[in-house]
Amino acid sequence: MEIFGTFGLIAVLIVLFFIILYYVPVILWFSALVSGVRISLLQLALMRIRKVPPTIIVRAMIEAHKAGLQNIKRDELEAHYLAGGNVNNVVHALVSASKANIDLSFQMGTAIDLAGRDVFEAVQMSVNPKVIDTPPVAAVAKDGIQLITKARVTVRANIKQLVGGAGEETVLARVGEGIVSSIGSSSSHKAVLENPDSISKVVLSKGLDAGTAFEILSIDIADIDIGKNIGAELQMDQAEADKNIAQAKAEERRAMAVALEQEMKAKAQEARAHVIEAEAEVPKAIAEAFRSGNLGVMDYMRYKNIDADTQMRDAIAKPQQSRPSKSSDDKNKNDKS
Repeated sequence: MEIFGTFGLIAVLIVLFFIILYYVPVILWFSALVSGVRISLLQLALMRIRKVPPTIIVRAMIEAHKAGLQNIKRDELEAHYLAGGNVNNVVHALVSASKANIDLSFQMGTAIDLAGRDVFEAVQMSVNPKVIDTPPVAAVAKDGIQLITKARVTVRANIKQLVGGAGEETVLARVGEGIVSSIGSSSSHKAVLENPDSISKVVLSKGLDAGTAFEILSIDIADIDIGKNIGAELQMDQAEADKNIAQAKAEERRAMAVALEQEMKAKAQEARAHVIEAEAEVPKAIAEAFRSGNLGVMDYMRYKNIDADTQMRDAIAKPQQSRPSKSSDDKNKNDKS
């Protein structure tokens, strides 16, 4: 029993020892001490209680001290960590900016990091500019020829505008707009093909990087391809539209002519019906004139002579039907035989 009691006491002492080492990281304190960073064991223990990893803070302070950054304080690092920031990334960025003579303060670095941007990558982009390839941009010159252009935009990060500045999408959109405007103002697509650098000069002169997180260093035209003849296609479409309009108007006039013809035929039939009806009344009128004594026999005979003379004149005026030729008569006889 005494042996088990001794082992239990030793186990408890070991657990207590590790708990003390966890809350009071002596090794980490000694590492900071030999690196020239002054921090007490009490502060390291309080970091554990505040849920701040002492390893991250101490290593960041050691890196800043070795790089000659004396204005970084422990409380500021802890506050940035508690705010959800990346302490190591910010310190790396500050060290890189200091070596590259870039004006970047601790407050600016933490603000950029908390804004969701990679501050270390931004510093690297300031030292080593980034090349962005634009998607194919289609534009039409004044002669109606379409040109498909690809450009390469060389940018570097603008540290002062990383907070609140527009991103790569805005830069690409503005460059594409400038390319379209430059090609559209050209009198001929041949002029653009002869001097593609004119596009770069026009686009750069517009200050497209205003309000963005980047500074445009150069815009280089990588490729220009000839696309469709948009002017010819538009003229063809216009001609087709004009043809359809003309056909519609002609169909409208034809329909009106057909309707007018039908109307005239109806009026002619109506007039013919009136004439027939009037002619049917003539015998009745003659009979009534005979009965009333207004018409004599000689008058009636004179009327008949005039009617016969009129019918003869009508028969003479009508075209005579063509008689069948002799050859056709012989052919008919042969067929009958």
